[in-house]
Amino acid sequence: MPMVVGVVAGVAVAAVLVLIGLFKLMWRVAEPNEALIISGSKHRTEGIEEGMGFRIVTGRGTLVMPGVQAVRKLSLDLNETELQVDCVTHQGIPLKVRGVVIFKVGDDFVSIANAARRFLDQQKLMSERVHNVFAGHLRSIVGGLTVEDMIRDREKLTGQTRAACGTEMEKLGLIVDSLQIHEIEDPTGYIQNLAMPHAAAVQRDARIAQAEANRLATEAEQQSFARMAEATRDSEILQAGYQAERDKAAAKARQAGPLAEAGARQEVVVQETRVAELEAHRREQQLQADVRKPADAAAYETRTLAEADRDARISSAQAQAKETELAAAAEATRVKTAAGAEAEATKARGEAAAQATRATGEAEAAAAQARGLAEAEAAKAKGLAEAAAIKARAAALAENQEAVVAQQLAENWPEIVKAGASAFGNVDNMVLLNGADGMADMFAKALTMGGTGLGLARQMLASMDRNGQAPQDASALNGHAQKVPMDDK
Repeated sequence: MPMVVGVVAGVAVAAVLVLIGLFKLMWRVAEPNEALIISGSKHRTEGIEEGMGFRIVTGRGTLVMPGVQAVRKLSLDLNETELQVDCVTHQGIPLKVRGVVIFKVGDDFVSIANAARRFLDQQKLMSERVHNVFAGHLRSIVGGLTVEDMIRDREKLTGQTRAACGTEMEKLGLIVDSLQIHEIEDPTGYIQNLAMPHAAAVQRDARIAQAEANRLATEAEQQSFARMAEATRDSEILQAGYQAERDKAAAKARQAGPLAEAGARQEVVVQETRVAELEAHRREQQLQADVRKPADAAAYETRTLAEADRDARISSAQAQAKETELAAAAEATRVKTAAGAEAEATKARGEAAAQATRATGEAEAAAAQARGLAEAEAAKAKGLAEAAAIKARAAALAENQEAVVAQQLAENWPEIVKAGASAFGNVDNMVLLNGADGMADMFAKALTMGGTGLGLARQMLASMDRNGQAPQDASALNGHAQKVPMDDK
């Protein structure tokens, strides 16, 4: 019994497997982009005349009897064919029209049935058939149009072509999704020539527009340059003003140093002036102590010695007078040199600092006053010494005229001879008649002039004694002695 059950179960399982296999073998499913064409038995399909002999299945499954019915697939995908058609327009101008047609089998059963009867075994030739249909109608339509119509209203060409092919495409079970005219080629150049006037006009308008734009741009540039120049001018004016202010400030800064230095120099000059005043006062006191008092003492000593020793008074008075004269002259020269140096220094300081001129002048005035006082004191001392010497010589002359005259002549003998010889100083050529004797006589006469002066001096002294007057200065004798040769000449 169990064995029978097992057999029955195995048979049942085998029967189920066989049924499943038969079901898979008989069940067909149509994809969304295809249609199943089932033939082999009489079928009636909605919209299709009776007795078509096949059944159309789309988007669902169906049972097919193997060996009794045949199942084939018709693609519902999009197809594309390119159009390259040689056409002649209404004007007789040959053109080449290039485009593309996108088509497919219609979704309704009538279109599928028409397409199945025509293309079921020739689906690869579908594009070629469509191209031939569109090429023929396109040539016909282009032959009734002009080139201008095709260029200006390409949509009209497309619409007429689709309308003309619509009936034939419907018979073929096809529908046109898109028709595009890509290009119209013109081997003769008609389109190019047709566009030349317009291109020339466009080019002309473009050139005019460009020229106008250039003119406007040039005007704008000129205005911009003018504004730039104006801005540059204003900037330079402002910069010049700022530079002037900077230069003025710099000049004041540069003047600050010299002004401060001049003020400092002015203070220095004032202090130096005060020092010069003190120095002049000191020199005045020094002159009083070094010149006046020694001169008074020397005069007093000279007078005392002259009274004490008459024989020694002549030489002592002469020596003292000479010494006093030289000392006074040296002191005067020293004072004058110092005063001159001080004046030069004061003048240099005055030129270096104009503001210190007044102080410098006061310093010079003080120095000049000091020099005057010093020179006056020196002259006074010199006069006192000369008076003492003259008094001593007068006393000596009263006692021994011959000795005094001889001494004066001896001291001044070189000058007397020089004065006598000066008579020949301006003589360029001299003619001597006696030769060497004449030359000797001439020098003898020049030498005897001194003797003549000595005789003249004696005569003057004798006449002065007779008149009761003594000669004031031995220099008078020297003057007469010097005049004698000139008178002889």
